[in-house]
Amino acid sequence: MNNNTDKGLQGNEKIEEAIAGLQKETTQEMLAHALTVIRRRMKEGGQLIIAVEPPKGDNQIRLEAIKTDDGRNWWAAFTSFEEELKGGGSVKSTFLTDIDKLFETALRTDGIEGVILNPWNRTIMLDKLLIKIILGKNA
Repeated sequence: MNNNTDKGLQGNEKIEEAIAGLQKETTQEMLAHALTVIRRRMKEGGQLIIAVEPPKGDNQIRLEAIKTDDGRNWWAAFTSFEEELKGGGSVKSTFLTDIDKLFETALRTDGIEGVILNPWNRTIMLDKLLIKIILGKNA
């Protein structure tokens, strides 16, 4: 266990393991398991790393969005700094956010499809339907 890990990130390796299982075997059962693990981390007060764009003069912090090939925008979040660094891009401004707050905000934000966890490697795309399932809201 790496003691340098922020407390809010400790335990997120369980999410990475669940996503790895889902990547090996893409079934409804494995998806349900991954969502359950994410929900459990959320209820434990788990956090994710989010990348933010530099303020554009209005001092508004904007989460960095990733555009998928179909032209839809997603927020990116990372379970660990190791995952974030796999992008190989310039080091961006990042900060920790509570999983539930990020998901709630994504649901309220127009023009965002959802949240992609670990877009470079242990990836899972959580659209608003899956986010509602994790939050326990009736879809």
